[in-house]
Amino acid sequence: MITLTKEDGPADLDGVTHLSIGVSWDPTAGSSGGVLGKLRRKTGTDLDLIAVAMQGGDPVRLAGLDSLDPMGNGSLLHSGDNQTGHGDGDDETVTVEFARLPAPITSVVFVAAAYKKGSDFQKARNISFKVYDATGGSTQQVADIWPSLLSQDNACAVAKAVRVGGAWKLEVVNETGKVKQGDEHALMRFAVSK
Repeated sequence: MITLTKEDGPADLDGVTHLSIGVSWDPTAGSSGGVLGKLRRKTGTDLDLIAVAMQGGDPVRLAGLDSLDPMGNGSLLHSGDNQTGHGDGDDETVTVEFARLPAPITSVVFVAAAYKKGSDFQKARNISFKVYDATGGSTQQVADIWPSLLSQDNACAVAKAVRVGGAWKLEVVNETGKVKQGDEHALMRFAVSK
C-alpha cells in the first residue's frame, strides 16, 4: 500500500492497477440563518470532479461534467454528477485503470471545481479529496487531501498521475486557482498549468 502526501513528492504506483479519486463536501448555509439558511442547505452546491487526460502538454480527453467514459473503453470512468453534496461518502469519483489507458496518454490531472454558474467553494463545507488504491476490487484509502479554507478560488488541482516509461507515478498537487465558470477551455488551461 502507498501513502501519499504533497511533501513526499511523486509516489511510484508499482502494483497499483486501479486508482480512484473522490471528492466529498457538505452543503452549507454560509452566513444565512432562518428560512434562507435552511433553503441553501437543502439546495446544496454543485462541485465537479474532472479528470483531464493529457498527451504531452495537450489536454485530449475529459472525464466529468457530461463525459463519463471519454476513452470509450472504461479506462477512465466518472461516477456521475452530484449537484448538491448531499449523501454519505464521496459525492463524485473518477477511476483510472492504468493498463487500459491508451499509450499516447502521458498524464492525468484531477481537478475539482465550482464549475457551473452559481456554484462556489464557499457554499460548501468540509471539502475533501480522497485517493484510493482500488486494485483487485478492494478499495484502500491512501491519501486525504483538504484544500485551504482561506482560499477565494473556485478550482483545486488535486493530484496528477504521470506515465514514466512503462510505470505510473502519482503526486499530490493540492493547489487552488480561479477558472471562469462554465468555460471548459479555462478549466483545461488550469489543468495544463499543473
